[in-house]
Amino acid sequence: MQTALESLSKQELIDLIKKRESTSVEQEIQGLKQEVAYYKAQAEMYKRMQFGQKRERFESDPSQLPLPFELSTEQKSEQEEVIKEKITYERKRQTEKKGGRAALPSHLPVQEVKIYPEGDLSEMICIGKDITEELECEPARFFIKRYIRYKYTNKQKEGVIIGELPERIIDKGIPGSGLLSSILVDKYVDHLPLYRQKQRFSREKIPIASSTLEGWTKKALQRLEPLYEQLLFDTRSKGYLQADETPIKVLESTKKDACHQGYYWVYHCPLDKTVLFDYQPTRGAIAAVNVLQNFQGYLQSDGYPVYTKIGARKGVTHLGCWAHARREIERSLDNDPKRAGTVMLLTQKLYAVEREARENSLDAKARKELRLTKSLPVLNQLGKWIAQEVKNTLPKSQIGKAMRYIIARWDALNVYLYDGELEIDNNLVENALRPLTLGRKNYLFAGTHEAAQRAAMIYSFFAICKKHEVNPYQWLKYALENIMIINHKNIKDLYPQNFKLKQQA
Repeated sequence: MQTALESLSKQELIDLIKKRESTSVEQEIQGLKQEVAYYKAQAEMYKRMQFGQKRERFESDPSQLPLPFELSTEQKSEQEEVIKEKITYERKRQTEKKGGRAALPSHLPVQEVKIYPEGDLSEMICIGKDITEELECEPARFFIKRYIRYKYTNKQKEGVIIGELPERIIDKGIPGSGLLSSILVDKYVDHLPLYRQKQRFSREKIPIASSTLEGWTKKALQRLEPLYEQLLFDTRSKGYLQADETPIKVLESTKKDACHQGYYWVYHCPLDKTVLFDYQPTRGAIAAVNVLQNFQGYLQSDGYPVYTKIGARKGVTHLGCWAHARREIERSLDNDPKRAGTVMLLTQKLYAVEREARENSLDAKARKELRLTKSLPVLNQLGKWIAQEVKNTLPKSQIGKAMRYIIARWDALNVYLYDGELEIDNNLVENALRPLTLGRKNYLFAGTHEAAQRAAMIYSFFAICKKHEVNPYQWLKYALENIMIINHKNIKDLYPQNFKLKQQA
């Protein structure tokens, strides 16, 4: 029995071979075009990351035709002129009325300088006074705090008593709590490395060696270890955590002439606004064990597989982050502006709901109801649209990857509808990371793994200070002065938020 090929003539065989070769070449060309488009999109993305704007705000297409009821260009110009004249007049009137400046803060101390007219005033009567105020400043004032302890004995000179010296932060050291607090705040809040602080001491003719400054910093941070251990214990018991991580270079390394790449793992509890920085020498799954080993509850994060694996455990509900999903779409605006723009407009509607809830100060129950009423229909529309459009995208294209990123995490991205206490994204923990990012640009690295962990302690408490609007210097001075004498059962009283409550009482 002849096969199908054997039944063909010679010319038909030649035509079939040419046809197959042509199809193979076309497929290869198509594949190369897709690959070129992918690499071109990647190049554009990296170029934008390096030189483009960093904001993620999305604005609709300016080439869109105006709606029928929009004003013409001439009408807009006339209206702008009228508004400009009115604003200018009101601004001038307010300036003349208020003197053109805001009132100075009322909580600041006032130093009065009385100025009298020159000449003989004995025969004159004061009929009033003009007051002019200006905001003034003095540089940091260094002074010596001298403890003088008097000794007493009875008339028979039997036994000696002496006043008790307060607890010292550094035993037999010279820095006081105010100086140590200033050094730590300058370094970890205002991002002023120790070598620059040393220059400031030198300008005041106070010779302090770099090694001495480093030793003071180390000793002061070590005093906070019991408070940090309590914060770590409390964080492990939270039922809702947001997590993220960021790199930090450490000089201590097993590789010659190379820094070790360590990581700060950061955990934020939105319910009570507490933050924990945990230094780990790796970004692997083992690093999350210190905090999340027995975690139960809601865990919100980006798409990093370590969090996804933890989120799949029994008793853990994984929340996605719409900010990361939106970021993936935003990167594809140059690649596919039409489809990316559609997704961006829908995500804008989701964030408009969150803004409405925040502006109206809705409680958890009301925020959940608002989301179910306004956000759920948008999510349903977005999910159906992406599921349909993703079939027409190339897997390696930026828009294709962005859509697949959302589809793979769709359930996690919708979890925030379950409870009004949950957040739509992970931005709150990312905000807690920003001070560290700024500081890292100044001091570049940590000397040792232990130094990196000590920095994690103070970053934790300064982040809590920021969340609760607590002055970091005042809190740290109070904590250093009391941590040696406070009962361990009451150590939570030294938390920044509890320090604020004590001040308000």
